[in-house]
Amino acid sequence: MVFDPRNVQDRPSIRTDPPRWADNHDDTGDNGGVRVLVVEDDTSIARSLNDSLSDAGFTVTHVANGRDAIAAAGEADVILLDLGLPDIDGYDVCRTVRAESSVPIIVVTARSEEFDRVLGLELGADDYMVKPFGFRELVARIRAVTRRAGTDLDRADEATSPTIVVGPLTIDRRAHRVLFADTEVLLTPKEFELLAYLAEDAGAVRTRADIVEHVWDANWFGPTKTVDAHVAGIRKKLGDPRWIEAVRGVGFRLEQPG
Repeated sequence: MVFDPRNVQDRPSIRTDPPRWADNHDDTGDNGGVRVLVVEDDTSIARSLNDSLSDAGFTVTHVANGRDAIAAAGEADVILLDLGLPDIDGYDVCRTVRAESSVPIIVVTARSEEFDRVLGLELGADDYMVKPFGFRELVARIRAVTRRAGTDLDRADEATSPTIVVGPLTIDRRAHRVLFADTEVLLTPKEFELLAYLAEDAGAVRTRADIVEHVWDANWFGPTKTVDAHVAGIRKKLGDPRWIEAVRGVGFRLEQPG
């Protein structure tokens, strides 16, 4: 069943029997304590999401504009962000939140063009969903991004060395900083993870499947252009596209330009 939050008929009412989207599947088991910030200016959509997510066991806070979203971001475990807000465009909210926090952001919007998807991901969103959507899929994506956020530090600790050096490029995992010739390069969290993963074995080709599994995870739901968008962002910030070479039909490798 497709859950359209604009349709009040799809919104579960307060009742004792399972909501229709549940399909006899228990969606409440792993959601307790997860704080979801819903950023949505349409009251009916916000109410639908609030009711459904609350029924699924999440703790939900709703704000209707970008300024309140930025102020409340620090108290959330995951943000569901609409792009068409009345005061600040959702892209600007995404950029501002990402500059200050690594909280997972799922863009939830009616904008379905590939350009919009890629731009949102380049600005630091972790996932992108187009309305209308399946509610169980939304729950799965929330679980996926919060699970990844909880394991990011574990991955850094598992690294052989907290610092990786490739020519003038230094990647400090513990400080989560990248220096290029002693100048700091500001990357989004996913750009940092992708660059570090490629740099762990500089010169070797990392397949797209391996990149998705290690930087996102094996259960990640998202467009295939996401890896390309993040690679493009890193290349631009490093100032030379030759740092990351695309190997046709395979993946990408990082090495110092000759």
